[in-house]
Parts: sequence; structure tokens; C-alpha cells
Amino acid sequence: MIKWASLLLLFFTTALAQSQKPAHLVRPSDTLDPNPFVNTVQQSLNLFYADYANTNTYDSIISALNYAPGQIPTFSDSVICARLSKMNELTPFHLDCNQATLSTIKFFAAQRRGFIRVALGRSALYFDLFEEKLTEYGLPLELRFLSVIESGLRPQVKSRAGALGLWQFMYKTGLYFGLDENSYIDERMDPEKATDAACRYLKQLYGIYGDWNLALAAYNAGPGNVNHAIRKSGGKTTYWEVRPFLPAETQGYVPNFIAAAYMMTYHAEYNIIPMEAKIHNAQLDTMCVKSGIHMQTISKLVDWELTEIQSLNPVYKTTYIPKMTPARCVTGPMDKIGLLVSFEDSLYKLEEAIYNPKPIIITPVVNQDTTQKDSLAVIASPADTLQTNPPSTANLMYHKVKSGENMRQIALRYNVSIEQLMEWNALRTTNIYVGQKLTIYTNQAQVQVTPVPTPTPPPPVKKYYTVRPGDTFGKIAQRNNLTQAQLQRLNPGVKVNSIDIGQRIRIK
Repeated sequence: MIKWASLLLLFFTTALAQSQKPAHLVRPSDTLDPNPFVNTVQQSLNLFYADYANTNTYDSIISALNYAPGQIPTFSDSVICARLSKMNELTPFHLDCNQATLSTIKFFAAQRRGFIRVALGRSALYFDLFEEKLTEYGLPLELRFLSVIESGLRPQVKSRAGALGLWQFMYKTGLYFGLDENSYIDERMDPEKATDAACRYLKQLYGIYGDWNLALAAYNAGPGNVNHAIRKSGGKTTYWEVRPFLPAETQGYVPNFIAAAYMMTYHAEYNIIPMEAKIHNAQLDTMCVKSGIHMQTISKLVDWELTEIQSLNPVYKTTYIPKMTPARCVTGPMDKIGLLVSFEDSLYKLEEAIYNPKPIIITPVVNQDTTQKDSLAVIASPADTLQTNPPSTANLMYHKVKSGENMRQIALRYNVSIEQLMEWNALRTTNIYVGQKLTIYTNQAQVQVTPVPTPTPPPPVKKYYTVRPGDTFGKIAQRNNLTQAQLQRLNPGVKVNSIDIGQRIRIK
């Protein structure tokens, strides 16, 4: 392996030395046939994701542009090329404007509007994570758009070839970069670990080719196919020169990437309203478990929808979170994770009670006619012996279940555990119904009602806007329903009259 890597580096060093033009000055032909690209885009975007769509979302930028509902704006090639040129000023990528990229952009703008809308909404959950990891490895932030064309920002999507996750790792490639898999987990679906692995892989590919577009091609087709194409091209050193010799899918890969980056940046100009984000990355927290836990147990304890737990924890193949080293964790909204931490002991007890109930040994009564006890013990289920031993000093009372109440709230109210409530009332699950009469034992002479703690609301989510060509401070304020004074208070260090393209302005 090391020998081959050395040969590759020697090959590219020689090729680059013979090249007369810097790579960024090599321009592709303006006569590239766009048809293969359209077919490739159509094929690669069959994974259209439409969950959680919300047609009531309103985009103030689009309103300011006076677009009618459903209107699909079109722009000349020169306008698109000018926008790509502006984007090129802020990235080490070569976002080339040619017939291949133009046709792909127009295809996205006309026929993949829903895909872009959904991707924009899901980006709120993942882009902060991507940017953090890309910055950590010193990689261009534009690489965050790669996951858009790889998976549509869906961590559980699997290709026909077997590639899986946000970054579409094959099994062997995932193992090479440390992504574990067993009967319960597949870390190719872990957003954080898969992103870290993707950053290391992309950095490695760029180190081989010295050109980001070729690195993207190698990420899609594998270094072997790219090296073969380079040899067939006569030793060319740019993607566009090598492209005719690449597999058909890879010929459309870089145009797809450029089109996704362009459309995600200029979506408002194309009257595309982002899907409303169900949750933002900044609203998430994590708790690691000390023993194996079913998601159903978590759902019962803190009133958290099972489907949402699964959605935010895609690394797990089933609804079971195993005990492993290092410890496995559950990710969710701050309020739910806060409750889990507060009731962690109850979580493990409830898991034990539901999924691993311990048998109870009952000693039989001595026969009056026999001087010896039966030496055999009887094994009974918990249901057979519930309520046999209520507290001797306890006060018996009853609670009638009201609308909106759950077992956790009732347990807190009377200073007892959920497990005790289940035992005293012969319950096998925590499900209760309005009007149900629950038996409760308390050692207190007079019950001291403990109010149920109200979860601390998460801190306000900060929201930022990236300055685009033609923006002014006043326009940004108007588009986001703010006064200029309010916007200034959110951005005390920003010079109002000299904002730059690409600058991040806080709007919330």
C-alpha cells in the first residue's frame, strides 16, 4: 500500500511539474454535452426526502422579491456565472461555469425544488456539526454540501451498492476509518463519527490529488477509477480534463456538487422556501447510559415520541441502546435530556421492571399435620405476588387519574417511585387512563404534595444570516422583520456601513 502511495505521489509531482498552467486557470470546454449530467442528476436524486414538510412556512426574502406562489424564476447564463464567480472568491473550490454546471443548476431549479427545500430545512440539524468538524481538520466549509448530494441529509439512507449514512460510506471504507458495526449499531449512521471519518477521508484524497474537484471524484468513484482516468487522459491534472474518462455517475458528480452549493446559497432568488426545521443542532443535548436501555423505556419515562428518539439517534439499528465501552449515548432536545438526567435512577429501574422482571420466591405455608416444612420453593411471577407486602406503617390512600397526568407526575406528587406505583396497582406497564383509581402507600401522616418540576426551557437559539451580493444592513434588518436598531444590538461589533459578502450577521 505504501509503495503504491509513493508511486502516486511521484506521478503527480512529475505531471504538475510539466503543466504550464496553474490548475485554477485551466478552463473546461464550453461545448460539453449536458445530457449525461441531467440523467445522472435524475438518478442520484431519487432519494427525495419529504418528511415534516410544512407549507405554512413564510420566507421574508422571497416576499421582498415579490414572487407569486409557485412562481419559478429563471436567470440568464451570465447571471448564474456571475453568482458562481462571487462564490469562487470565498472558496478554494473551482466552481466552474460551463454547460455541464449550467444545465445541472437549471435542472435543480426547475425539477428538484422540493429536494432543495427539504435539504435547507434539514441543514439546521447537521450543518453546524459539519462546519465544526471541517474547521477542525482545516477543510473548506463548502464540503458541507457534499452530504446533500450524497444522502439528501438523511443518516439512514442506503444506496443500491450498500453505501450508508449521511456521507455514504461503504462497509469496508467505514471500517478503515474506524466506523464500528455490530448487531445493534452502525456508526456509518452516526452523524458525528461519520462526519469525522468523511473529513479524514477527504483530507487524505486532497493530499493525493492536490485538486478538490478530483478529490470529490475519488470520493465518489474511488481513487482507483480516478487514477485509471488520469492515465487514459494522458496524465491530465484537473477534473474537467479527466472527466470524459471517468464513470458516467462520476462525470455528473462535481456538477451536482456545484449545483447543490449554488442552489442552497441562492434559494431565495429561485422562490424556494426552506422547509421548517423540526429542531436545530443548538437545541440538542446528550446523555450516555450506564446499562442497556430500550428506547421505549425512555419514551414512557419522559413522554418522548419513540419515532423522534429513533430519528435523532440513527446510529442504532433497533430500538435498543446497548451497554458498550465506550458508553453509548442518547441525543435529544435539551428538555427531554434534562429530565432523563434528573430521573436516571428511575430509568434503569423502569427498564428492569419492564424487560427483566425478577421472579419472586414464595415459601409455602407449613402443613398443620406435618412437623417439617416443604423443602421446595415455588417460583412466581411479580403479578402473582403484587401488593402482598405493603409498608406496615404506611397510610393507604387513592389517587384518581386526571386528564394529562402520567405515572412520572403522580410518583413525584406523592414522593414515591414509579416502580412502587406499578407494584401496588399490579401494573405491568406505565400506561394509565383517565379516571383510573391508583392505590398509594405513604409513610407521612399527612401527604406533602410535591409540585412537578417544570423543565427549564432551552436558551434562545441564535440565528445567523450570511451576507450576499447586494445586501445592506438595512435590507437584512427589513428581510428578517427587525428594525435597524434591533439588528445593531444583536451585532454590536459590526460596522453598519461596511459589511462584506460572506460575513455572518446575527438575526436572532
